[in-house]
Amino acid sequence: MEIATLENIILAGYFISLCVLFGFGISAFTMVYHHLKHRYDEEPELNDLKTQFGDETNFPVVTIQLPLYNELYVSQRVIEACCNISYPKEKLEIQVLDDSTDETTLVVSESVSKYQRLGFDIKHIRRGSREGFKAGALKFGMETARGEYIAIFDADFVPYSDFLEQTIPYFENEKIGMVQTRWEHLNGDNSLITKIQSLALDGHFIMEQNVRNKAGYFINFNGTGGVWRKSCILDAGNWEADTITEDLDLSYRAQLRGWKFKFLPYVTSPAELPSEINALKAQQFRWTKGAVEVARKMLWKVWKSDIPFHIKVHSTFHLTNNIVFPFIFLAGLFNVPIVFIKHQGGFETYFQIMSIFVLAFIGSFLFYMLAQKELYTDWRKRLLLFPLFMSGSMGFAVNNTRAVIEGLFKKKSEFVRTPKYNLSNTSSDRLKNQNVEFEWLNKKYVPLHVSLSVIFESLLAVYFILGIFMSLYFVEIAALPFQLLFFSGFGFTSYLSLKHAWLARKAQKHRIAIEAQSPFAIKS
Repeated sequence: MEIATLENIILAGYFISLCVLFGFGISAFTMVYHHLKHRYDEEPELNDLKTQFGDETNFPVVTIQLPLYNELYVSQRVIEACCNISYPKEKLEIQVLDDSTDETTLVVSESVSKYQRLGFDIKHIRRGSREGFKAGALKFGMETARGEYIAIFDADFVPYSDFLEQTIPYFENEKIGMVQTRWEHLNGDNSLITKIQSLALDGHFIMEQNVRNKAGYFINFNGTGGVWRKSCILDAGNWEADTITEDLDLSYRAQLRGWKFKFLPYVTSPAELPSEINALKAQQFRWTKGAVEVARKMLWKVWKSDIPFHIKVHSTFHLTNNIVFPFIFLAGLFNVPIVFIKHQGGFETYFQIMSIFVLAFIGSFLFYMLAQKELYTDWRKRLLLFPLFMSGSMGFAVNNTRAVIEGLFKKKSEFVRTPKYNLSNTSSDRLKNQNVEFEWLNKKYVPLHVSLSVIFESLLAVYFILGIFMSLYFVEIAALPFQLLFFSGFGFTSYLSLKHAWLARKAQKHRIAIEAQSPFAIKS
């Protein structure tokens, strides 16, 4: 292949990649616009439950579903929290949908028996298989659920006692099919990983869920921390297991049927964030692949429907936003040879045009800045994490690109749940002599192996070191910020992936050695 032809391929590939990233980055300005436009919109006053229904005997029956799979450390916590929700016992049903294959089942059984003796209508439901994974468990529970409304919490959530008081009144509007609360972070300050996740999730809830809802666009149920009208679930076709993000799938099917959703930005449901990076990568892989599966399944239905054109366009961006990861990967790959091409000269107009793509980064910055400003008084301090968040997004490009490819080509995979360990921001008070960042280390479920993607992440980190040296040598200073972000992203991701897996295997060997020495050793 001639050098000129190779240069043209690189220039074209780089341009196309940046165009795609630019398109999704610029869409952030749309969210910023709607945020500023609707931020002072007044919510209509709602009647509380007693005003709506009078005596407690007239309250609607609510079923709380708790889908569990091998959640030894948090299953008892979420059951206790749900039993502490302020609602008449005779109007509350709790279904513990337990697909566990370990001692979690015993913990759940004991906890359920305890609250049954206290007069709660709580059931320990076992299917005998994981068919359909979480979607299958929820659908199985629906068959016997007696509630008019269905609240759902994943095992790592700790709902507040007033959760139903804050959400059920919105169903006075008969068009409302689902009410979603914002996630609060139990362990958001425990480590750099959890702090960056907090920044990302706050942006999602405040600048995506909240803004979309106020602007009249489709939003999605986040899989937990929300309440459904049972008739809405059934009308939309019930839970389906043909994607691994059953929450996004059902959300679009319901809204295409005409149901309205309500997002509550200031009603929160506390949850635990992944503290170990290989578990986080598995979670991000699942979310990314599942979103692509839903896009493949639902996009044609969106465009075939009679909803307004602007909602179709926005829904397309919503469902396909994970397609950015392959183009992040390609943009990084082309960035290094671009330094050579630019240094040789002859493409001045091309590179002048390329400078406009910086606007996409400005849009992303404003997006996350406004989210932090909306929620925290120390938002300026929290925004210092933004460069790390950007580099982390780049560092996850290999992991999530693989997810996009599998989603596009219909490769089926198991629902890999994200293990949780009963951690919180106060963990250091309980374990004063242990580094809270690694409190998860001696727990079960910690991933002991890394995926093959870590090899590519490591190689790409080295690749961008070479790119940095070349940029310095040719004095192409404009390329340095992006190459530094790519290097830190891939370097940080691959290093932590290997470190956390190595520490986990080391801790496991130590634990096995202790257990072998004493038959009375307490097993974690």
